[in-house]
Order: sequence, then C-alpha cells, then structure tokens
Amino acid sequence: MTITPRAPHATSARLAAPRPAEGVDHESTTRARVLQHVLSDGPVTAAALARMLDLSAAGIRRHLGCLEDDGLVAVHVGRPTGGRGRPARSYVATDRAHAEISGEYPDIASQALRFLAEIAGDGAVEEFAQARMLELEERYSAVVTADDVDGRVRQLADALSADGFAASVRPVEGTSTVQLCQGHCPVAHVAAQFPQLCDAEAQVFSRLLGSHTQRLVTLANGGHVCTTNVPVHVPMPRTRSARPGVPEPPGRTGTDAAGPAGTEDFSDTPEPTVIRRPMEGTR
Repeated sequence: MTITPRAPHATSARLAAPRPAEGVDHESTTRARVLQHVLSDGPVTAAALARMLDLSAAGIRRHLGCLEDDGLVAVHVGRPTGGRGRPARSYVATDRAHAEISGEYPDIASQALRFLAEIAGDGAVEEFAQARMLELEERYSAVVTADDVDGRVRQLADALSADGFAASVRPVEGTSTVQLCQGHCPVAHVAAQFPQLCDAEAQVFSRLLGSHTQRLVTLANGGHVCTTNVPVHVPMPRTRSARPGVPEPPGRTGTDAAGPAGTEDFSDTPEPTVIRRPMEGTR
C-alpha cells in the first residue's frame, strides 16, 4: 500500500508501507509507518502525521515518544507559524535511523572508496561518482519526460523514492520555486567523506530537469534532509548530456555544439575590416 499524504504544503512520493501479515505486531508496523513519514516529510508535526495516517494525535505522540526513546527521531524546533507564538514542535529522523535503514552497505562503500583514493587518487573517486550517476541518469531519463519543469521535478521525486530516497516536492511560498527534498540517502555517510557523490548527483538533477538547480543542504553535511531549489517557471534550454547514451526526453530542446539554442557561434568568424576616414582638415 502506498501512503498518500494529506498535508496541503507538500506533494510527496512515498516509501511503500506493506500490509501487516497475520501475527505481525501492529504497533511496530504503525511505528514503522510513522518513521517513514518522518523520513520523507520531516520536519513534520504530530498533527500533520495524524492527518496523513488517519490516527489520533495522542496515538501519534505515543509512537513519536517511543521512536525518540529509541534514538530514531528528534525534535526540530522551527519558526512559529505566522511569525508569532511558540515555535512549532516538529520531528526529523536521526543519523541512527538513516544508518539502520541503510544497513552495512555504507561502511563497505566507504572502505572501497578510501582504498580507491589511496591507490589511484582523488581523480579516480571523481570518475567513479560520475560513472555511478550516469547509470542513474540513464534510468531516470526514461521516466522524467514531462513538458514542464514542475512536472519533471515531481517525476524525479517519484523515481528517487522508488530507489529509497524518500523524496518529496515542496513549494516555496511566494516564489516560482519548489524544493526537491530527499528525506533519506542510502549513501549519506559515504557522501560525508566523499562529497564528489553529492556534486555529481546535483549535476544530473540539473540536466534531467532542464533547469538551474541549487543544492541548499545535504544529509551528508549535517542537514536533516537533502534540499535542492528548483525554479519551475523560468524557461531554460536543457543542455545535452556530455555522456553518450543518455537520450533527450521529449518536449525539451537542448543546446548543440554551436552554443545555446537560438544563438550562433561567431568565434571563428574573422573580424570585419574597419575603414578609417581622415578627419576634416587633415590629409
């Protein structure tokens, strides 16, 4: 079963929450669903979680208390709604929660990349990061095909969530910008040591969306969510990937070797001959 949020401020692509089998502890299953929403929607309030899961606020607070005792969620104090009153009490997932979901893979990956850097240098790590993201770009380009940036960013969020990134799209009030948020990253601990992974991912996002993107914060550098700002109403030609084998999604125009669409390259055109006329009174 896919959980669809009811919160009006965010359109999210969810992690699937399976139906509990016979004999399964329903308390644990519900608590896991709460944690999934904290991962993908955090910072999120108990009231918002109650609406998403059709549970009472008291029940949600009890589950959040247990998750907090287990070190899986933490309180995030944000700004008061409307700029007045007490700060909103929201919850985010902790490093321990991300580590438990990721399993042992990050430790093995970190060891492998450290070995690669020692043997072949940092340039080899950069090449690895680019090659890894090329595979992701090839897969995602088949599903990120909408005609407008807003549609593409939502398709990208769906694709990221299917790969375990708990992604969501959140509008930025009063702007023509949305934020692509990734509540979980399977390689966050690896990226903390090797930021080349985050850099390569940001480049792929920009190419897939055909829009300038700005990475604001990442889980790897201590944020509670990876956040990328994406302008959705500013036209920008999608640049062709420098990598072979990555198709151009339909409905978008790229740039060719001559430069941006709609411009010509005059770099090889000889300068015109300037004929200087003598000033009056001189010969």
